[in-house]
Amino acid sequence: MMTDTEIRAKGISILAQYLGDIEMERFIALIQREPFDYTHWRQQWVIEREEESIEAISRQAMALRAQHHP
Repeated sequence: MMTDTEIRAKGISILAQYLGDIEMERFIALIQREPFDYTHWRQQWVIEREEESIEAISRQAMALRAQHHP
């Protein structure tokens, strides 16, 4: 199990890798300014995708990955 410091460092690293430094900082600022309930968001995301097949979800994930890692 990672410590809070390790999780924070890994999260920042991943955000910087995928968003770049400036967008990472904007993302963090947005999260701090706006109330965000991850649990509620995740539940809504699951409900919206109940009808989708695993293949459709996989295709979407692969398309997003291709955008970020051409």
